[in-house]
Amino acid sequence: MLRVDAAIGRLRRVVWFKLGYGVALVACALVALAAPRTPADAQARAGVEWPQHWDERELRPLALGDVEQRFAARFPGTLARLTDGERQFVMRRVEHPTRMLHPAADCYRGSGWRLELARLERDDESRDWRCFEAIRDGERIRVCERITDAAGRAFTDTSDWFWSALLGQSRGPWLAVTTAQSL
Repeated sequence: MLRVDAAIGRLRRVVWFKLGYGVALVACALVALAAPRTPADAQARAGVEWPQHWDERELRPLALGDVEQRFAARFPGTLARLTDGERQFVMRRVEHPTRMLHPAADCYRGSGWRLELARLERDDESRDWRCFEAIRDGERIRVCERITDAAGRAFTDTSDWFWSALLGQSRGPWLAVTTAQSL
């Protein structure tokens, strides 16, 4: 009788495994079918309304690059890439404090860019930005970034944002905007 019970137990485990595997395959197929086909589809499905204009210029969605796609797969928020024809924007929206919202300078350094002229700047709209120039293989770009919270408070330092958010001094959702423009 013990052998029959063991065999039935093994059979149940195999059936449950195969059933779970089948459900996982169906779920993967559904995700693949629901995958966005264009950058605009990706934004719509993310449930986030990204700005349509910046500094009175129309923004158009761009597809995420390979590095951005890999990052977005692990990022605890949503990510979009847009352009106004002159600048490229990477916008990240987060609902909770996270260390994965890190400075653009870290990404650029990690991708082999040399950074120069790091400074704080104020634009024509009186917004503060943390900016730097990135140089690699003769290419030079100007990168600026800032984070804003739900109340409109801005941060130019990611660590300052993180601790303010973690301690409840800043409430989300937060929008991190990074701009890049060729020089």
